[in-house]
Amino acid sequence: MDFSLSSDQKMMIETVRRFIDEELQPLESKVEDAGELDLEAAKAIHSKAISLGLYAMNMPENLGGAGLSNFDRILCEEQFGRTSDILIRRAFGNVYEPLLHCKGEQIERWLKPTVAGTRTCSIAITEPGAGSDAAGIKTRAEKNGKGWILNGSKHFISDGLWSDFFLVSAKTGEKDISMFMVDKGLAGFTVGKDQKMMGLRGTPHIELFFDNVQLEDAALLGEAGQGFKLAMGALNVVRLAQVGARAVGKSSHVLEMMIDYANQRQQFNTKIGDFQMVQQQIADSVIEVNAARWMAYHAAWMLDQGLDAREQIAMVKVYAAETLGRVVDRAVQIFGGMGFCKELSIERYYRDARIYRIFDGTSEIHRGVIAKSTLKKGAVLFDVNR
Repeated sequence: MDFSLSSDQKMMIETVRRFIDEELQPLESKVEDAGELDLEAAKAIHSKAISLGLYAMNMPENLGGAGLSNFDRILCEEQFGRTSDILIRRAFGNVYEPLLHCKGEQIERWLKPTVAGTRTCSIAITEPGAGSDAAGIKTRAEKNGKGWILNGSKHFISDGLWSDFFLVSAKTGEKDISMFMVDKGLAGFTVGKDQKMMGLRGTPHIELFFDNVQLEDAALLGEAGQGFKLAMGALNVVRLAQVGARAVGKSSHVLEMMIDYANQRQQFNTKIGDFQMVQQQIADSVIEVNAARWMAYHAAWMLDQGLDAREQIAMVKVYAAETLGRVVDRAVQIFGGMGFCKELSIERYYRDARIYRIFDGTSEIHRGVIAKSTLKKGAVLFDVNR
């Protein structure tokens, strides 16, 4: 494995970081104060990112995306961690990999417009009784003469107010789960309340209700009964990229702020960075951030080699998420009272970090995956060359 970066990769990282620093970070405090991203500002950054080729970078070039490898995507996602969730979504898009299973008329109706940014979607799997247990959903789709009839509900659907269609998982048999592309505005489809969160200000998390919603045959994504596989495949990439790599990026960003503050802040006529207990917190953070980064790089490398990286991704999800929690907690401690004030962004990072150990599979669920795989496969699970 060679993780040295090419000149093209360095240029890509620099371009993404500059866009984040110049276009997105200046909007963060406004989003935090208002609790939402101004619609005109959202449209502006959405359009600018598309014009710069920064939108849907995970999609193939022949569809209008950047065609990034998994490793290149992780490099970008790490930079995404330097700003707020809602700003990432507006600028870089939510173009989920299951859409690549579109065929025939679906390509022109849903896939290509989503890659181009003229249509937007959210993925709708979670239900009140089915969080980590994605197979435990109750939403059902029954076949009829016109297509499918959809009934049920979803909640915690991120960014659902902006989206104009949803990738919805539904039972289509006793055990079979299928995935459907469900457009807003269909009869019987109701958008519920925005469930306010501790963090992630500006990103709506809405409820969806389906009451005898008639779906045409073309709404079925992939094959009937393939939905759980599509959902898990999407979540696997999300866990590595949107959770693991972004957690590394956010941790690194917070660490930079800690270092700057420790070099400037003085107590007892001494920079606090000269205090051994502060140095220990910084050293521990450096060690953990770099360990999480290399874990993410290795998992992405495995995917690019066509290897099964599920256990490695589970490790990244746990370790990167918990590293972020520890790093921001140390940052609050080092910044002291100012770290607890809304005047500084550290307080926001502290709140935002908490969800990383919960969404897309809790730390406990992923520890179970790792333990079961280890007990079954033994030490081979930890062989970096497998």
